[in-house]
Amino acid sequence: MTDKAEITENPATSEKASVPVSGKREVAIKRAYDQPDPADGYRILVDRLWPRGISKARARIDLWLKDIAPSNDLRKSWGHNPQTFDDFIAAYRKEIEERSQGLTVLEETLAAHQRVTLVYAAKSPVYNQAAVLRDYLLDHPELFPGLELVLV
Repeated sequence: MTDKAEITENPATSEKASVPVSGKREVAIKRAYDQPDPADGYRILVDRLWPRGISKARARIDLWLKDIAPSNDLRKSWGHNPQTFDDFIAAYRKEIEERSQGLTVLEETLAAHQRVTLVYAAKSPVYNQAAVLRDYLLDHPELFPGLELVLV
């Protein structure tokens, strides 16, 4: 793991939205291969690798936050096997907790945007790292003082 967050931001959409610093924030997940929609809000790719066959223009990713994605070792060892998903959840949550800079970026992004969509490339809408990350964020409201995260 790296101490430095690997962050790639889309300059066309990198301006902070003008939203109150308190209140509800919506957190969604969406597959990278699904059509982007303005209702997605601020789209964050939470994969270590760029989704195959998707152009940057088609993906409409506002922020590529590689540092919060599962490590290469964890990603390879899990292999998207539903039978080992519980083990993946435990290991990935531990990695998330060790990535303070990535969490800080997420905190700042959630504070600045009314709705954030965590984008992933996995085939399953259930067995993927975005679902684990979303649940982690919802389980840790102390990370977001003044904000109420809601699942959409």
